[in-house]
Formats: sequence, structure tokens, C-alpha cells
Amino acid sequence: MTKEPIEVLDDLANQVADEFEAYRQPDELKDVSLVIENSDEERPTLIVHVDREDAESLADRIDEFLREHGARTERERHSATDVRVLATVD
Repeated sequence: MTKEPIEVLDDLANQVADEFEAYRQPDELKDVSLVIENSDEERPTLIVHVDREDAESLADRIDEFLREHGARTERERHSATDVRVLATVD
């Protein structure tokens, strides 16, 4: 039985959290936040929000990690310190 996209994204979010845990310290402002947007049940999206100085370089690493794990990615740049990587799967 194949997994639903939401389950795949949940697994992927856990992998991102593990891989980039240094940027997700619980007692500090998080440089990397994860949200799964599933208002469109046909195409849920994992949103990885990078909020730090030089956000672009960390977003590059996260984008590459997501693609290596089978996701299609897009980016939203809101400022030099605010980048979002959007990931979807089939």
C-alpha cells in the first residue's frame, strides 16, 4: 500500500527537523520552522520557513535535501532574511 502525500510530507518534515536540528533549538527563536499546509487535500505542501541572516544559503541546503528525498520544490523570498521553501510530493 502506498502512502498518502500528507503522510509522505509528514515523514519528510521529520527528516528535515532531524537533519537541520541545530537551527531548531527549543529555547531560542527558531531559524527553521516547519508547517504542513493541507487545505488542498489533493496537493498538500510542506512549508519550510527560514528566518535568519543569510537565509538564502540555508534555504539552498534545505531545498537540495528536499529534492534528494523526492520532493518538488519552489521558493518564496519575502526578504533577505525571510525565505520559504515549498515542497510537494506525488
